[in-house]
Amino acid sequence: MAKTTFENPFAKMFDDMPVDLSAFNDAFKSTAAYGEKFSKIALDAAAKNAEISNKWTKDAIAKMSNVAKAQAEPADYQKVYTDYASASVEAASENMAAFAEVAKKVQMDTVELLMAAGKDAQVEASAAVKKATTEATAAVKKASAKAA
Repeated sequence: MAKTTFENPFAKMFDDMPVDLSAFNDAFKSTAAYGEKFSKIALDAAAKNAEISNKWTKDAIAKMSNVAKAQAEPADYQKVYTDYASASVEAASENMAAFAEVAKKVQMDTVELLMAAGKDAQVEASAAVKKATTEATAAVKKASAKAA
């Protein structure tokens, strides 16, 4: 029985085309760099939020020590509880404002980074398309010259 060989003309055409993976490598590096920057924004915000929470907790515990003290008169307990409740509401307001500032900074930093990423992606995509067009045109001319 005779063995027939089949040569795929499409595979041959792609064998003649140079494969340049530098665009993929550059895209990976760029993505990794932006991932690092986004992570830094998130980690900085988490650290700042932890600081706010820690301070808030310490302050609440310190204020609670007054509530835990024995009072001479029953009416004094009402004053201590009222003072604690007022201080807690004020602390909550201040700390929520601090959390809001952290969130605002994260939002601004993220938008700034996304704008930069979009601009970089546009420049990289434009360069990649231009390069691919040049290479494809050269490959077609080379293939046409071989066919003629």
